[in-house]
Amino acid sequence: MNLDSMSETPCDNLIVPNWPAPANVRAFVTTRRGGASQAPFDGFNLAEHVEDDTAAVQVNRQRLMAQTGFADIQWLEQVHGTKVVEAQPDARVRTADACYSSLIGVACAVLTADCLPLLLCDKAGTQVAAVHAGWRSLAGGVICHTVKAFNCPANEILVYLGPAISQPHFEVGIEVLEAFFDAAKTPAQGEAVSAAFTASKHKPMHFCADLYSLARAELAMLGVSSVYGGDYCTVATPQSFYSFRRDGQTGRMASLISLV
Repeated sequence: MNLDSMSETPCDNLIVPNWPAPANVRAFVTTRRGGASQAPFDGFNLAEHVEDDTAAVQVNRQRLMAQTGFADIQWLEQVHGTKVVEAQPDARVRTADACYSSLIGVACAVLTADCLPLLLCDKAGTQVAAVHAGWRSLAGGVICHTVKAFNCPANEILVYLGPAISQPHFEVGIEVLEAFFDAAKTPAQGEAVSAAFTASKHKPMHFCADLYSLARAELAMLGVSSVYGGDYCTVATPQSFYSFRRDGQTGRMASLISLV
């Protein structure tokens, strides 16, 4: 889907994932379009920690709740770790990089601006989760910890990969490559890791990393085969997405999922 060809509607700042989730699962990914934030956060910034005007962020969050119908959203203080917490309808911000819920009306949410957001649900529609996967969290096993929080076999889980930095724009040092090789659990995953890195044309001992492929490799190793999305690039689409690598000081999009 090309965001820049979307017709203007009251909710044209939201992406609705194209995946076969159960009817009682609702999921959205926000863009930067609309909203009350001013440059460099213009316009639909949903993060409080980026030095945007607090009042503008609250306006944006209220608009998000009105558009999605999500009255209880579990916001996280994300630290590029692997902790997974249960979402609660108590308005507390919890420190973690993933959350899950089996409660109707409690939305799991993560904020990103290049890191990979993942939305998960089971095929029965009884549990949902959201994951913030920068390279450190991804190599550390945040997806594995989240999948283990589900009360079903891994092959009963659906995953949607939201907007993230694409491989041509994600140049990293050799320590990132080594971290993923060290984390690989099987020869097949190791081969997939190798394929997800290409040598940089600009710097020796640097590589371009494919976060989408690395996430798919981890999910395949865990037995999760129903994976969708992964079609966007945050860096290459400034009209629609925030990108920390492109802009430095900038806002954040939200990826949200809830049972209804």
